[in-house]
Amino acid sequence: MELTSLSSTYTLANGTKIPCIGFGTWQTPDGDVAYRSVLAALKAGYRHIDTATAYGNEESVGRAINDFLKDGEVRREELFITTKLHNKEHGYEATKAAISRSLDLMGLDYLDLYLIHWPNPIFFRECWKEANAGSWKAMEEAYADGRLRAIGLSNFFERHIGALMETAKVAPMVDQIKICPGIAQRELVGYCREHGMVVEGYSPLGTGGTFGSPELRSLSEKYGRPISQICIRWSMQQGVIPLPKSVTESRIVENSKVFDFELSEDDCNLIAGLDYAALDITPQRNPDENKF
Repeated sequence: MELTSLSSTYTLANGTKIPCIGFGTWQTPDGDVAYRSVLAALKAGYRHIDTATAYGNEESVGRAINDFLKDGEVRREELFITTKLHNKEHGYEATKAAISRSLDLMGLDYLDLYLIHWPNPIFFRECWKEANAGSWKAMEEAYADGRLRAIGLSNFFERHIGALMETAKVAPMVDQIKICPGIAQRELVGYCREHGMVVEGYSPLGTGGTFGSPELRSLSEKYGRPISQICIRWSMQQGVIPLPKSVTESRIVENSKVFDFELSEDDCNLIAGLDYAALDITPQRNPDENKF
């Protein structure tokens, strides 16, 4: 598949188009910072915005989206907006309420993608399978009535996906996991694809850890590109949708300029094999051991 711009898309299992790069908002403070960064991303050409109830910035993200749409140059249907279920709100009734609240906070009639943020939060440690099944049922209903255009998962490993599929009527369409240099998660990515899911990769820059890598500095010099672009391009060439995050307008723009060069296969393998611990990059937490 040839990806030529921020509006280039993959196709989810239900036919919904999802842009090949998303703008992430994790750790972006609510208020003016979130509002301005999302607005800057949209003006720079990003059409895919990712947030979550746990980020605490849904209202500001939604305000930026709606203010951008007021100009009339871009239609709502051209945007792809994602949010996620909070770890404290698993279960059927709580998830129904959470979906409605996110839509209200963001000022939207529908969401393009809604994810269960975490498979096994501490609040449901003793009944996580049942809680996820209840949440998924509520999501399936909101999907059926058009308030959610697609539904999926985040931080789910193989056994969590398998457990969900025991009761799901609609198969998950996305799994959002940590993908960055040194953390390729190729087995999990392969499992997701075998089950019809598109993979999104959060923290594609390793939350800054990649900037200290001598290997990535060398590749930056080789390709004449900043390390951030090397990392994002690597994710793209793995067939993963990267979700770069920044609150600085110049970097938001810079992170989008990744469509006019290509990394060699050897360099992609080098990046995948980097030692994430040496780069001070935290691996994806094990959902069965987390304290969330």
